[in-house]
Amino acid sequence: MQFVPNGPDIPNALLQAHEEGNVVFFCGAGISYPAGLPGFKGLVDQIYSFIGTTQSDIEEEAYDREQYDTILNLLEARVTGGRWTVRKALAKSLIPNLRKKGATTTHTALLDLARNRDGSVHLITTNFDRIFNREISRKKLQIAEYAAPCLPIPKNSRWNGLVYLHGLLPKELEEHALNQLVVTSGDFGLAYLTERWAARFVSDLFQNFTVCFVGYSIGDPVLRYLMDALAADRMLGESPPQAYAFGSYRTDEKAKPKDREPEQKIQWKAKGVIPILYDAPHHNHSALHLTLDLWAKTYRDGVQGKEHIVVEYALTKPSASTQQDDFVGRTIWALSDPSGKPAKRFAEFDPVPSLEWLAPFSENCFNHSDLSQFGIPPFQKPSEKLKFSLLCRPVHYSNAPWMMLTSNRSSGSNWDKVMESLAIWLVRHLNNPQLLLWLTERGGRLQNQLVQIVEGQLDRFAKLEREGNTTELDRIRASSPDAIPSPSMRILWRLLLTGRVKLSQENLELYGWKTKLDRDGLTTTLRFELRELLTPKIKLKNPLSFFWDEDDATEITRKNIKRFIDWDVVLAADHVNYSIDDLQNLAAWPKVLPELLGDIQQLLRDALDLQRELGEADDLNDRSNRGLQSISPHSQNHDFNDWVSLIELLRDAWLAVQQSHPARATKIARDWFEQPYPTFKRLALYAATQDENIIADEWVSWLLADDCWWLWSLGTRRETMRLLVLKGQNLTPIERGRLEAAILAGLPRKRYNENLESEDWQELEAHAIWLHLAKLKSGGCVLGNDAAQKLADLSVAYPNWKLAANERDELWSWTSGTGDPDFEERYPIVKVPRQLDELVIWLRQGTKTDPFSGNDWRDVCQKEFATVVRAFGILCQENFWPSRYWEDALYTWSDEKQIQECWIDVAPLVAQMPDELLSTLAHSATWWLQSASKKKLNCHEDLFFDLCRRYLAIDYQNEVNNERDPVSHSINHPVGHITQALINVWFLRQPNDNDGLPDDINPLLTKMCGLEKAQYRHGRVVLASRLISLFRIDRAWTEQYLLPFLSWQNSESEARATWMGFLWSPRIYWPLLTACKDDFLETAKHYEVLDTWGAQYVNLLTFAALDPVSTFTTKEYRSAIDSLPQARLEIVAGSLARALEGAGEQREQYWQDCVRPFWQEIWPKDKQNMSTSIAENLAHLSIAAGGKFPDALATFIDWLQPFDPYYILDFLGKSDLCSRFPKDVLTLLDRIIDNPFWSHSELGTCLENIGNARPESRKDLRYRRLQELL
Repeated sequence: MQFVPNGPDIPNALLQAHEEGNVVFFCGAGISYPAGLPGFKGLVDQIYSFIGTTQSDIEEEAYDREQYDTILNLLEARVTGGRWTVRKALAKSLIPNLRKKGATTTHTALLDLARNRDGSVHLITTNFDRIFNREISRKKLQIAEYAAPCLPIPKNSRWNGLVYLHGLLPKELEEHALNQLVVTSGDFGLAYLTERWAARFVSDLFQNFTVCFVGYSIGDPVLRYLMDALAADRMLGESPPQAYAFGSYRTDEKAKPKDREPEQKIQWKAKGVIPILYDAPHHNHSALHLTLDLWAKTYRDGVQGKEHIVVEYALTKPSASTQQDDFVGRTIWALSDPSGKPAKRFAEFDPVPSLEWLAPFSENCFNHSDLSQFGIPPFQKPSEKLKFSLLCRPVHYSNAPWMMLTSNRSSGSNWDKVMESLAIWLVRHLNNPQLLLWLTERGGRLQNQLVQIVEGQLDRFAKLEREGNTTELDRIRASSPDAIPSPSMRILWRLLLTGRVKLSQENLELYGWKTKLDRDGLTTTLRFELRELLTPKIKLKNPLSFFWDEDDATEITRKNIKRFIDWDVVLAADHVNYSIDDLQNLAAWPKVLPELLGDIQQLLRDALDLQRELGEADDLNDRSNRGLQSISPHSQNHDFNDWVSLIELLRDAWLAVQQSHPARATKIARDWFEQPYPTFKRLALYAATQDENIIADEWVSWLLADDCWWLWSLGTRRETMRLLVLKGQNLTPIERGRLEAAILAGLPRKRYNENLESEDWQELEAHAIWLHLAKLKSGGCVLGNDAAQKLADLSVAYPNWKLAANERDELWSWTSGTGDPDFEERYPIVKVPRQLDELVIWLRQGTKTDPFSGNDWRDVCQKEFATVVRAFGILCQENFWPSRYWEDALYTWSDEKQIQECWIDVAPLVAQMPDELLSTLAHSATWWLQSASKKKLNCHEDLFFDLCRRYLAIDYQNEVNNERDPVSHSINHPVGHITQALINVWFLRQPNDNDGLPDDINPLLTKMCGLEKAQYRHGRVVLASRLISLFRIDRAWTEQYLLPFLSWQNSESEARATWMGFLWSPRIYWPLLTACKDDFLETAKHYEVLDTWGAQYVNLLTFAALDPVSTFTTKEYRSAIDSLPQARLEIVAGSLARALEGAGEQREQYWQDCVRPFWQEIWPKDKQNMSTSIAENLAHLSIAAGGKFPDALATFIDWLQPFDPYYILDFLGKSDLCSRFPKDVLTLLDRIIDNPFWSHSELGTCLENIGNARPESRKDLRYRRLQELL
């Protein structure tokens, strides 16, 4: 993980080994650079300078080869005074400048990092300087120091201290001590080759510890000797732990090829070391020193250091993470702490972190080397294939099921504290459909712990709603806007919790059931098993396309829920239709059907009840006719939906019963008509065509029931028409008259769309009457005079109306060849042809439709992609562009599972579209482009940029105004889509800081920063959401083109939109805030126009003021806070509380250093700013101060006033403050509670704890008053 932007990315395995106390830091000259000390090359230069000599030819040759130890060996042999002269010069060269800023910061950091949790220290340096020694003395640390050649045995049990492997400069110049230093090639030869005391130490060290080199360059002679010792061990068959090394590369213009990242990586790996590289432009190693400093602080703070990381990034959108600033990696590392405390902090953070974090948490970013990070011993046989994520990972026992939230299996391993906390975070998003989809895509069977948590939350919300506790419900929504699921979402959750959502794993057990039936016959066990296999469930899925309409309500309701999450009703088993076809071949099947009738009927009722629960069925409407066109066998019954197999099974079972028990069959049919749902009415009407015991009087009464609903219903049309044709001739005059009168009365107008034009309505009604009379007559019924005359009149008025020979006029939809004379269908759903030639003709003719038509075009686009593309290609050559079908196709193909395949074939076609058509398809095509950009474009990148340019050139009329929410409007506008697509393509290239905008993207983004088209504002809003990344990668461009739009002086409307874009995912990046300082502070005066994004600004301003930098003054912050509306100070107070909580166990220090100074120097003190909401936040802030609670309470006491104390009492009850500070807590309670309130148990608990801790409090009048409220 990265501790700082642009810093080295430390492997998780090294971090974990360090946490376990198994890492030894090997420190080279680079750690002393900040104190002004040289590296080996610089040391040689200074020694020559102090001695006052120049290099001989042989010395110069060694110098050019970077053999600095050899040079000094030659120099000692050549100069007067020899070894003593050189050693004295060396000592003079290593006098540090400790006044330099940060001179000893890295040494302090390494001393902290070297101290294990048990207090022991394992640290090695090959430096001679005394900086470590000085820091140990200055801080009075109890650390033993060992100087060569007197070295300890490098094992945990026998070594505790700092080792100067190559010696330590004496405090006073003394020849013997200086001669002990390992500095020349001769010294290295003795230490590593002849006497081998250093080689033995290093060898043992490598066997017992994970070594991390810090402050060495790849060509360092010291490192060469160390690596030779490591290589020798490996040649002897030893397998020491992995070694790591911090190494630098350069990207500046003066860097040589060997200094750049690829070459550095190769050289380090050649030494058997994993490099941890960072950019050091112009030899600036600040990224390394900052990393070590922050790593040490995080390690020193323990779990609290990781909690601080979580607090810093919890509210940031993970999509803003970059390779140079991988805060997602930092956060995941912190969250994985086994204590679960950082994860708990994340789960309880207020406001709740975005569900976008689910994607990186689900990514398999861990491997075998990371097992110990989760407390799991590495497997005996390391597996390169082992990959796991934070939310799905192995446990201690290799054969045990993995720990996860959801799966295909019945159970998983028990959770650890990390998983428990992340589950709590997830259930704060119960109203987000993406959470449901994520769970079902990963199996759909929730682990028991998650089931309990979700059910607990649903019960809690229901209880609060029953009790009318709007205060708590509002608080929950303020903290977690998606926490409380809408009624429609609750239905889906209940279905998931009760096992009514289909698992992702395919179920083929119906084939096995057939084998058992053939072998054993129908047993009770087999009946139970069949019920399980045919149990109706729902299969959740993403909508075919999601397109936000700003005029639509954003609340998820039963009416609009399918815009967010879609589903199909299915059966537990897969491929039921095909399995049933096989069952028909069994000799025993007709015999067992009657015994199964009751089971099948109940399963069908369950399927319809399930649809009712989802708002897709009621007593008068369901969808059975769309899945099964005809109850009687028909070629148009395509069996696209498995659940309608239950209808066919029930039909066949009834026919079997009719053969053996006709009276029972009649009773069953009559009972069907009394059941709710059109499906059962259809079955009853079908039975009337087969059962002579159901007389005309009965079935006519059925058709005329419910105000003639079943006579005219499209849902029962097929069965109604069959009944008229097959049984019409048997009508008595009385029953015929009743039926004809109902038909002649016409369609009930109230059942149809009020917006139908009068002419369309008249034709629709006339056709319905004509069709019913014509069907009745075609079956041999002699019509009465009025009915016959009406039929004749309509036939004259509409001479083209003919009964279809193939009965297609009775069906809901029809899939046919285009050669049929009546190809243009009048009925609501048309089955789109699947054959290429038929599809081409259909697309040509299908653009001419009447107001009642519909089709399954999107389904065809999804399942028959290749055919559709070929059809479009043929029409493209004819310059024929059916826009409405293109629009639906592009939305459908925007699905992430199809987009890459789609891009290859569709992009060339879209590129040929005329501009007018591109304009018509602006929303769908740009949405498709944005979807395509999320994956690497392996081809047609030129077409991508060409389409982006063309869409930016289109004029979108009336598309920009002072809309309330420019962010939502922009991200759903074609220009916003294009902007996001460009960003996606760019970021997939993994740009580095200061790379600058690429040549193919720069002109397009620059164009959007022009004012020639108002619609470009949408692009700027999206760019503003990535402002930090843009600033880091191309600061000059950002300052020139984008930052001016943040200025309220230039344009208030532009500044409003741009700031709202930035506040979509804000975080503190001081170089950017400094660059736009005046505009940032000025924004406080424009809070009101920021609408809902204003709270984000206040949070950002508050956190910035708590972390001051020299470019901002206290006076400037005070002025900005003063400019906020009075009511918004409650947000400031809430931010202070969150910041204090985020400090973890450092909160007392944070209160003293940051929060109290903020209150004293920045907070507006006017009385008119007081309010109940501010009082509640300040009470929360006081409790969050922990051990500083009395001080915090005294600070805020004058601002406290009564409010609804439910949340504060709950928060107080979870702390130990009632016992630690009973007198102060009583003061707080007396201030904030004045009247009885709905819940008393929490107050009673607090008073009991106060009384137990301080018995005299029970006599306090304030205590007694509060007790009387119970």
